[in-house]
Amino acid sequence: MSELDFNDIEHSESRGSTFDFKGFLFKALNLWKLVLLSIGVALVVAYLINVRKQNVYRLSSLISVESEQNPFFTANTSISFNWGGVSGKVGKVMTSIKTRSHNEKVVDSLQYYMQYMVQGKYRLQDIYSAAPFEVQLNKNKGQLLGQPIGIRFINESQFELFVDFGSAQRQVQRYSDKAKYSVEVPVGPFKEVYSLGQPIDLPFFSGTLVLRKGKRILPNKEFFIRFLNFDSVVYSYQSGVKIAPFSGSSSSVLTLALSGTNKAKIVDYLNATTAILSETELERKNQYATNTIKFIDSSLAAVNDNLKDVAEEMNRFRKKNKVFDISEEMSLTSEKLKNLDLEKETERAKLNYLEALETYLRTKTDYTQIAAPTSVGIEESNILSSVKTITSLAIERQNLEYTVKEGNVLFKDLDRKIDAEKNVLLETITATKQTITANLNSISTKIARLEMELSSLPEDEQDYLKIQRKLNLSQEAYDVYMAKRSEAAIVKAANVSDITTIDEAKDIGNPPIGPNKSLNYMMALMVGFFAPMFLIFVIYLLDHTIHGSDEVEQLSNIPILGLIGKYNYKNNLVVFEKPKAAVSESFRSIRSSLQFILKNKGEDGLGKSIMITSSVSGEGKTFTSINTATVYALSGKKTILLGLDLRKPKIFGDFNITNDKGVVNYLIGDSSLEEVVFHSHIENLDVIPSGPVPPNPSELLMGEAMPELIKTLRETYDIIILDTPPLGLVTDALELTQYADATIFMVRLDYTKKGMLALVNAKHRAGELKNISFVLNFYKHKTNHNYGYGYGYGYGYGYGYGVYGDAYHEDPNKRGVFKKVQNFIKRI
Repeated sequence: MSELDFNDIEHSESRGSTFDFKGFLFKALNLWKLVLLSIGVALVVAYLINVRKQNVYRLSSLISVESEQNPFFTANTSISFNWGGVSGKVGKVMTSIKTRSHNEKVVDSLQYYMQYMVQGKYRLQDIYSAAPFEVQLNKNKGQLLGQPIGIRFINESQFELFVDFGSAQRQVQRYSDKAKYSVEVPVGPFKEVYSLGQPIDLPFFSGTLVLRKGKRILPNKEFFIRFLNFDSVVYSYQSGVKIAPFSGSSSSVLTLALSGTNKAKIVDYLNATTAILSETELERKNQYATNTIKFIDSSLAAVNDNLKDVAEEMNRFRKKNKVFDISEEMSLTSEKLKNLDLEKETERAKLNYLEALETYLRTKTDYTQIAAPTSVGIEESNILSSVKTITSLAIERQNLEYTVKEGNVLFKDLDRKIDAEKNVLLETITATKQTITANLNSISTKIARLEMELSSLPEDEQDYLKIQRKLNLSQEAYDVYMAKRSEAAIVKAANVSDITTIDEAKDIGNPPIGPNKSLNYMMALMVGFFAPMFLIFVIYLLDHTIHGSDEVEQLSNIPILGLIGKYNYKNNLVVFEKPKAAVSESFRSIRSSLQFILKNKGEDGLGKSIMITSSVSGEGKTFTSINTATVYALSGKKTILLGLDLRKPKIFGDFNITNDKGVVNYLIGDSSLEEVVFHSHIENLDVIPSGPVPPNPSELLMGEAMPELIKTLRETYDIIILDTPPLGLVTDALELTQYADATIFMVRLDYTKKGMLALVNAKHRAGELKNISFVLNFYKHKTNHNYGYGYGYGYGYGYGYGVYGDAYHEDPNKRGVFKKVQNFIKRI
């Protein structure tokens, strides 16, 4: 093989392996109607989505988290207890708002698990507070989940409750404890008439409908109520509420935001969540004072009872002994005893508190209930600091339980800190108890010494002094406890929440944030455009057929001899019966091109042979053979058309001759040449049909009679047209190439496979096919790159007549609407 041949092979393969972007572009341009249709459908879908989707609104509120100082808190008022700074509190507030327990309180307070609805154009719409009535639920009874319960008002005071059950078992939920269970319901339509204010007690609904203040009910108006799963509603709001620091402000100002389809519900939820959060934080802030008040109340009750008993004892003593006064000296001694008794009682109260605190620390795990040490006069800084730290850590752990699972490393860290501080506090309590015990012993010694001084008094005066001492002690203890309680109550009452509303949520005509209709239309345009483009791309990649002349040029170096267009006609005799048609001109052009090829071929004075073949059936080989022979005959050349496709004979039908005798009869010696040659109605054109289908067509064509036949025909005719079998299916055509001065290989656009050209190239390079040229059939000049598409050609081989190029001056038969749609679908 020559160096030039190798270069041609390499060049051809490199051209065939690259992606033909230009071809893909022209294929897409040719299918612009499909792209336009897809975009239209996508826009219609986007429109239907936009009109059916509910508007989504987003509202927000601003809250402030500050450490509000109690106005009654002074240096001497140490009952108040602040359990965190502003930065720590902000983090706790942001965490609390996202907790399940907090959102449960808000949903429960607003009863958002119950919807008031009316039938809209596309769906049931939630009207919330716009409903003219409200339902006072019996939360201790189950309410039907999921299925709307209809309410049709008969007049201003009566209504019909209706619902249609498809099964006898339905699930209900009891909102008092959130329990869900199944109940029996009547299968089929249920209808019952009730009056406003009349309690309704059904297995699936329990409550009372009352008229909202200022609302009026129109007869025959229908409403619906629907109950939702409590946990699902809580989860939707828990995940829907957004909280973040307000941009451009300090970290203590937070923005609460919520999106939804009903602005009134959003407003109420945001404001309710702030109010409940503020109440919860105030309760936590007052917890220390509340614990102190509880402790004082428990001690005050015992002191009060003791004071009453001592006062009654003093009254009885005075009535009996008539003693109302003592000497001035004894009074001074008694006053000293009184002070010592008070001091002793104070120390004993401290000791009792510390013992109770020690027991509490050793036996309890919840350290948020510790009373203030200052309530009993303990001013030891170490104890005050440790109690404050333990309480702060305990509250922090309690808050963490809402968002973090038990066993988390954060719990372990807090527990470790609490245990460490508790151990320090217990050691401090032990040391303080020893100090207080020593003080008590010293006070008791002083009291005993003074009591010895009073032993010289008469017995009745001694008894009087004893009772008076107890009375004074009880009264003083009572006064101290009352003062401490009043202080704690004032502190608690004056406390304000650290969470305040700066800008509450309000509907001020906020425009919807969704659906984003413009985005939906843009997405529709993109999907409508790229979906068919992707489909065309996939089809293009999977398409192995030839669509244009430039593809042929890319795949092969064999020249293109001519182009044959589409034309609808009743038979294959287009050139003879429609000489002005464009397809007739195509064959004249092919005849002119063949003259250059045949000029120096064969012996002078002998006829020239032209072999017409193709890769497979259906590519227009017989059509081209008949019309090429016709165009030569009409030019005055004595022409014969030889049907050598022995397996599928076809050419006889268009010339109104039979196929009883033909080439086969001549090759087997059954008939003479004169007996198998038929004169057609076209001047200068004779036809030899194939004859009966033989069992061994290849052997016949390879026999000794075939060369003799061609030789005889060359001597008799100017042009011999050989209609041969397809080259890609059988080997007959290869056997006949030795008799051809020129070979035409038919390529039907949109039909012939690219791989067939590789077969032709290989045989051409091997020298098996000589003087070969391509003729492109079914050509449609639609663009400069002739990427035209369509189907419909053929005569014989099981497909309909071809559609060939328009005549110069004649309009082709117009296709019907159904045919156009069918053609368009095929082209896709």
